Amino acid sequence: MAKPSQPAVKPGDDAQERRNFFTKVAAVVIGGFVALIPAATGLAVFLDPLRKKSKAGEMLPIAPLGAVPDDGIPRQFPVVAEHVDAWTQSKQPIGAVYIRRLPGQEKPECLSATCPHAGCFVAYDKPTDTFKCPCHNSSFAVDGAIIEPSPSPRAMDSLESEIVGGEILVKYENFYTGKAEKIVKL
Repeated sequence: MAKPSQPAVKPGDDAQERRNFFTKVAAVVIGGFVALIPAATGLAVFLDPLRKKSKAGEMLPIAPLGAVPDDGIPRQFPVVAEHVDAWTQSKQPIGAVYIRRLPGQEKPECLSATCPHAGCFVAYDKPTDTFKCPCHNSSFAVDGAIIEPSPSPRAMDSLESEIVGGEILVKYENFYTGKAEKIVKL
């Protein structure tokens, strides 16, 4: 009885298969490393805002105490904060506040100059001793209370302030407009 024929095995086929296997493994490993670089870069860019310290709620210098006499008249001051982009660092205005001191009062009162109704800047009207919003006619007393009728859902937003070394510092925060509650924007 004749044996079935076996395929002829060429010498070196196993070696060729091993080389192909190692070539494929090396291609997968190198491809993985090449794909990892853009993925890691994208993840770093995505997480970058989480690494940066927010300036919101930080005490910012506004003006020297001598710039606000204790006569009860509110004075408007710009709020200036450091802005950092990819190449430069500069100071830029980010809002405005009204600061006033009553007679004999050391620590000033501070109000945001942003109307809580729609976000417009309110103006102080000296003859009537009130704040008025030019956008929708909201009116506020000199202490920030609503003067009815007014479309504003709440009084002007008060801000924390303190005096350090003769300088007025204010904890400047932006709040959501159009809401009855004073909610800080993050």
